[in-house]
Amino acid sequence: MESRSRDDAEPFITLDGSEIRVLLDGASGARNQSLAEATLPAGASTKRHRHPRTEELYVLLEGAGEMEVDGETRPVASGDAILIPPGARHRITAGTGGPLRFLCCCAPPYSDDDTVFD
Repeated sequence: MESRSRDDAEPFITLDGSEIRVLLDGASGARNQSLAEATLPAGASTKRHRHPRTEELYVLLEGAGEMEVDGETRPVASGDAILIPPGARHRITAGTGGPLRFLCCCAPPYSDDDTVFD
């Protein structure tokens, strides 16, 4: 069995501008998906981008904000789950009331090579 504590995952800033803690991925034995925790400070947004091959699921753990997927924008808050299909341009923005923290599951596993800004 593979398990990893969130506290053992070193945070870093990704290409889209969010702070990420990788929880499980290929380095931990996951072959078909990856799981990370992302955090955005109050009022911050990720850079609009897309993943040609990767399907993503976001599950919001804390905070509220706004999600944009292929030009459609909706308010989102803790407890919401969001599907981002492969190729969909997207970005998420944290509200001004506090940070936005969410889980991000990617299948296939996240790769910088599959992140496109246009």
